[in-house]
Amino acid sequence: MVFKKLLGAVGVGGPSVDTVLDSTTAVPGGPLTGRVLLRGGRADVEIEQITLDLVARVEAEGDDGESEGTVVFDRTVVGGGFRLAEETEHTVPFSLTLPWETPLTELHGQPLGVVLGVRTELAVAGARDKGDLDQLGVAPLPAQEAVLEALGQLGWGFKSADLELGHINGTGQRLPFYQELELTPPAQYAHTVNEIEVTFLATPDGMEVVIEADKRGGLFTGGHDTVHRFTLSHHDVARTQWNTEVEGWLRQVLDAHASRTGPYGTQGYGGHGGYADHGHGDHHSGERRSGPSTGAVVAGVAAGVAVGVVGGMVAAEVVDEIGDAFEGDEDGEDEGGDE
Repeated sequence: MVFKKLLGAVGVGGPSVDTVLDSTTAVPGGPLTGRVLLRGGRADVEIEQITLDLVARVEAEGDDGESEGTVVFDRTVVGGGFRLAEETEHTVPFSLTLPWETPLTELHGQPLGVVLGVRTELAVAGARDKGDLDQLGVAPLPAQEAVLEALGQLGWGFKSADLELGHINGTGQRLPFYQELELTPPAQYAHTVNEIEVTFLATPDGMEVVIEADKRGGLFTGGHDTVHRFTLSHHDVARTQWNTEVEGWLRQVLDAHASRTGPYGTQGYGGHGGYADHGHGDHHSGERRSGPSTGAVVAGVAAGVAVGVVGGMVAAEVVDEIGDAFEGDEDGEDEGGDE
């Protein structure tokens, strides 16, 4: 068991912390449980607060190009208000619920290249210190897996996944970033589109599936695509023919894309299109502003910024570690605890 000393807050000989997750893989909207293990240093200290941050490596596009930073997308106080005696150990169990929009880091055990972590912060002696960092894996919900299975069975291949800072207009997105899963087309669509990008925005009741084709431009560059939004209920999973359903979604997306780009899907790009709200009433008009490859085929065919706390929610906290996911803590040799 590796403990990380909190040298920054209380000096050499201060307390150490190690956060142990009961499971390193969770699902969006599901529980995350574990224990924060504290070991006293050379003197008694007051542990004022123990906070767990969910952090993600997120990309942002701007006039100067693309940059990366660490975003805190959820924050939970799990303990505090006690005295940690010299050279003693103390355990604080915790249970928290992941946000429903928590991005996926794996599909059928294959990593997507998305980096999430659980960071432990202690408030000790009037100071705060980032005490421990543990990698977090997130697997898809049944509804997400059903859609991805269908895409894979229809011949779409996984290309890459990333997290983009920004919001998708016209959706119920709550986090300050969204995940894009980039998929390459099967042969019959190769002359129509270079790729599609799929975003899941889950809620307790269901999910929005946002699909766009061949994105151009970025968060600040004014490029817009035809974006389609499809909604489903978690209860739909067992009673829906997903290959047929998803194929219908793709026809809407690709037909709209072809009507704007010409027969080869790469010319005449620009403008902004509408949202198709499949099976749930009105069509909406709007636009989407966009804020490492595994070589695997998606899902079931795999075998084959800083705005602080708003309304009690952590909206975003972009910190200084640009380009280094969760790197740069004070004492490098112990960095990350059990990570």
